[in-house]
Amino acid sequence: MDGVKKRLNESIQFRLSVALSLAILFVATAAAAFAFSSAYDEAHELQDDMLRQTATLLDRQSARSPLPSPLPSVSPAPRPADAGRAQESDEAPRLIVAPLPRGGQPAAGAGAGAGADAGAGANVSVNARLAAAAALPDGLHTLRAGGEPVRVLVRTLANGERIAIAQDAGVRDDVARESAWRTALPLLILVPILLVVVADLVRKMFRPIAELSAELDARGEHDLHPVRTDRIPIEVRPFVVAINRMLARVAQSVDAQRRFVADAAHELRSPLTAISLQAERLGDADLPADARTRLATLRGGLERSRHLLDQLLALARIQAVPARPAEAVSVRIAFRRVLEDLFPLADAKQIDIGVEDGPDLLVGVDDVELIALIRNLVDNAIRYTPRGGRVDLAVHADGDAHARLSVADTGPGIAPHERARVFDPFYRVPGSETVGSGLGLSIVGTIAQRIGAGVELAYADERAQRGLLVSVRVPLGRPRRPASPR
Repeated sequence: MDGVKKRLNESIQFRLSVALSLAILFVATAAAAFAFSSAYDEAHELQDDMLRQTATLLDRQSARSPLPSPLPSVSPAPRPADAGRAQESDEAPRLIVAPLPRGGQPAAGAGAGAGADAGAGANVSVNARLAAAAALPDGLHTLRAGGEPVRVLVRTLANGERIAIAQDAGVRDDVARESAWRTALPLLILVPILLVVVADLVRKMFRPIAELSAELDARGEHDLHPVRTDRIPIEVRPFVVAINRMLARVAQSVDAQRRFVADAAHELRSPLTAISLQAERLGDADLPADARTRLATLRGGLERSRHLLDQLLALARIQAVPARPAEAVSVRIAFRRVLEDLFPLADAKQIDIGVEDGPDLLVGVDDVELIALIRNLVDNAIRYTPRGGRVDLAVHADGDAHARLSVADTGPGIAPHERARVFDPFYRVPGSETVGSGLGLSIVGTIAQRIGAGVELAYADERAQRGLLVSVRVPLGRPRRPASPR
């Protein structure tokens, strides 16, 4: 019960469905009750009309010739509309016709056992049951005859005779009730159908909101374009417009932050370059050993600062440039371009770097972003691999729709509890003495989100828990079809 109350308080769709369902139940119940009552009364009215029609027929017959005595009980043929009801009823709605005494004297043949034959005896019993009707005025009455309710029509014929036409009230009620149920039953059957239809309609009406929620949930953190409002209900449109305005303000704030980072990094490059040139000239001078030690420390700091600025500019460019349409890019070509740029850095540390044998694969990403991703992975591997170590690049198919790029090194690796933090900007593993900015893997994570790739970290040597293996799962691309000649 608490769960239902919670859903009523939180879900407009559930609340609307419950309210409409209750309204349908109330209206349908009231309509069924009204239809049942009306059909019940109408059936009784039709049965009273049958009594009147029978009396009219007997009145016409008495005008032409005297009525037979005793009068027989009759069961009139049902009308076509009542034929089905009469067949399904346990008893036919029989009409009992009996003469009534005039002036307080018994009618002919009305005496109980006054020398009448066996057939007359039955009518005498009927007349005895309806004897109380003799004191009633002409018209329709309900009385008890023999302990059972009877509907009686008292009529004075044209020849002055009075007759009573009776019908068992229990049979009348059964026929009327059956007719009333036949009228109300379609409404009762339609109620569950209407409830299902209403629930489905409400769900379909709220489908645009569910689609909007799924669309916003599937967006990346850098996707801030406005939400479409053409398929949104007018009641929800102000809310969506407010979301679009908020997205526009967030986009302006993010753009300002990116411009600040890019401008600051760009402005700092010039003075750092000038200081680096002065430090190089100072290194050519005749300096004492202590000064040269301090100069080497200064040049190392300048190198770290320059690398940091380069990483900041790269991150700013990646975040500022919108994602371009995916292309079919060769992974091995991207490997070769990265190795051409970073081979001098690996050679300076005498690191064995290369690409493992295997088939070439085409991935569906932007070539600039793929090269930037691989460059940061390889640069990170070279920096953290000790002198004389090894860096291996590889690519192989991962199912029918993805390729797995991997970069493995023989460095210290990253502990499992640190692997989630290394993608944060400027975060470095505690105790690391390697020169770095803490932005390499952050750039890799940003690019991976833009191209729909997944990044996994593991030990290159699980047994020794050494080395870092970075695997990137990238969607495969389709080669471009050559343009058809015109």
